[in-house]
Amino acid sequence: MLLGVVDGQGRLKGKEFDADFLLPRLGGGSLTPEVCGYLFDTDLGMSATAWGGGFGDVLLLPDRARATLLPWLPATALLPAEPIAPDGVPLPTGPVAILQEQLDQLAGLGYRLKVGIETEFVVFEGTAAQAADGGFRQLVPVTRDNRDYSLDQPSRLTAYTRHLRRVLREAGMPVEAVKTESAPGQVEVTFPYGDAVGACFQHVLFKHAVRTVADQHRMAATFMAAPDSGVGSGMHLHVSLWRDEQPVMCAARSETELSAEGLHAVAGLLELLPEAGPMWAPYVNSYKRLRPLSFAPTRSVWGRDNRTCAVRSVGHGRGLHLEVRVPGADTNPYLALAVLAAGIRHGLARGLKAPEACEGDGYEVWDAPVLPASLIDAVRAMEVSHLALELLGPDVAAYVTQMGRREVQALADVVTDAELAWGFAQA
Repeated sequence: MLLGVVDGQGRLKGKEFDADFLLPRLGGGSLTPEVCGYLFDTDLGMSATAWGGGFGDVLLLPDRARATLLPWLPATALLPAEPIAPDGVPLPTGPVAILQEQLDQLAGLGYRLKVGIETEFVVFEGTAAQAADGGFRQLVPVTRDNRDYSLDQPSRLTAYTRHLRRVLREAGMPVEAVKTESAPGQVEVTFPYGDAVGACFQHVLFKHAVRTVADQHRMAATFMAAPDSGVGSGMHLHVSLWRDEQPVMCAARSETELSAEGLHAVAGLLELLPEAGPMWAPYVNSYKRLRPLSFAPTRSVWGRDNRTCAVRSVGHGRGLHLEVRVPGADTNPYLALAVLAAGIRHGLARGLKAPEACEGDGYEVWDAPVLPASLIDAVRAMEVSHLALELLGPDVAAYVTQMGRREVQALADVVTDAELAWGFAQA
């Protein structure tokens, strides 16, 4: 049995136990599970940073109701847990707690979110261990050309995606759709709508399954936002707003027009997104996806069924909803959705007026706010943002910007292959 917790980067971390040892002791109270506190204070490479605190243990509160069999691992179940402070309350900077706080505040206005997550990733020939042994150079994607929407796939990729769909279905996570994307080896998986926290937990398990099943097929999968120059993998967050068990995004007597509440939500999102970049694009590499003419947005604009925009209204009638296209596949969904809930709440509470919908190329709306172009720009914008501080709280804002600065510093002194190729003979 795996006892797992979600870390600051949105990854599943924990320990493996024999179920016959773990479960009776949890039930009898003779075992209080713990993990090292550095799991919530580290960078992407798992480098510990704040040594002054001594890195004591953090208590875990197992959630038996969410225990899940993992069909992609033989005879294995996951028992999820939440980090808690010594007084028994959730750790304030735990990803689940950060999201739940925003959902609770939105519920205070009488609203809740339903969420569907759509994620892209790239699959390469050879295992992850083989890729590491080769220094992650000269990786060969499992498809060699643009296979967007293609239904004739190499047999190796078809076997992999069918295996993946099967184990996800057996785990109670049936996918809505699987398709290949435009970049070589790129796959997109879409899940149906559900509860916001549940959608995030499902995404964490999904990433675990994607990598495990890839390894079983002698392949390697990556969720990097930009695994190669000119390649971008996104995480599109589909959100709808509900009140009294009814969707409220669609205007009365319309199939495609947003309601007043929907427009308030759009306005709040457009205002907060540029000032909370580290929450939805947490790494240096994340910003190499946000480039013009890339299907990833560069400006905080919205449009009706317009994929050049940061926020796209899509669907019809009761199914009308917003697709937020700014996060990359590398995003911690708990943190990204916390920003969305905060922005929507901001728009609703203040009755904000949305700008006119973009009818054409969202990259050319020159008077619209620009999304941050690098992690350091995003960190600086969030550090001076009164809005992010107000909506997300000082502890969360400080935690996220500190993590961002650590990511910048981790790569600041690293000489890359691109730098050598660019300057070795010419400088």
